[in-house]
Amino acid sequence: MKYILAVVALITATTIQAQDSWEKWGPTKGMDGAGVVVRAGYTLGGTSPIPLPKEVRSINTFAPKGGATIGADVYKMFCKRWGASVGWHFFYEGFHTSADVKNYKMSLTMDGNTMSGYFTGTDVTNTDMWGMTMPVMATLRMSPRWNFSFGPYLSTYFKRNFSGEVYDNKDGIGYLRVDDPTGEKVNIDHNNPATYDFSDNMLQWNVGLEFCFDWKACRHMNVFGKLDWGMTNIWEKDFDAVAFRMYPIYATIGLAYRY
Repeated sequence: MKYILAVVALITATTIQAQDSWEKWGPTKGMDGAGVVVRAGYTLGGTSPIPLPKEVRSINTFAPKGGATIGADVYKMFCKRWGASVGWHFFYEGFHTSADVKNYKMSLTMDGNTMSGYFTGTDVTNTDMWGMTMPVMATLRMSPRWNFSFGPYLSTYFKRNFSGEVYDNKDGIGYLRVDDPTGEKVNIDHNNPATYDFSDNMLQWNVGLEFCFDWKACRHMNVFGKLDWGMTNIWEKDFDAVAFRMYPIYATIGLAYRY
């Protein structure tokens, strides 16, 4: 009998301790509380075709410029495990890339003239986006200190830049075939590169999915990491100067304060 009583006492103590742990790390006002999470983080990533098209033969440089996000989420827990949130996150995202390409369809400007065709050589691109993301998330409390949130988001851009230049590659090959792959050949090199700017052809909004992990460093302070995966092509519907769809994919790591 004494062993049974000891087991019952141990189970009771463990249950109380576990409940205390949930209360310690839980929302600030009870297990079904509501509140605000203020976030700030460092962002890395890029805008990329998926999958990588066959015209891209090699990536010479992929250098995220480093970005930032700051914003807030309003959350509501419905029970110990599940809740929901809606957020407003302001961001800057950007990247620089250099790639060797072959028969890469694009429109270029050279010596004041605009030409369309198929380029072979080195393509250097710079992308910058300033805007606001509004995620609507379901939240799962996996443990007293770990939260996982997921759901759709809508981003709107205040300013967009997608520009670059093309020239010959390290083997000295750089040219545009005008209109089609067998058209007139226009040589392009480092001394006289051709440029492009497709900023005005980018959509002003994007829809995607957001995934976020929060780890509670203390009752009010979280460390978080999140991934925003764009599901909408960045180009306007009738834009054909670039032959493939591109999607913004950015990850953020940062700190959050929970009220």
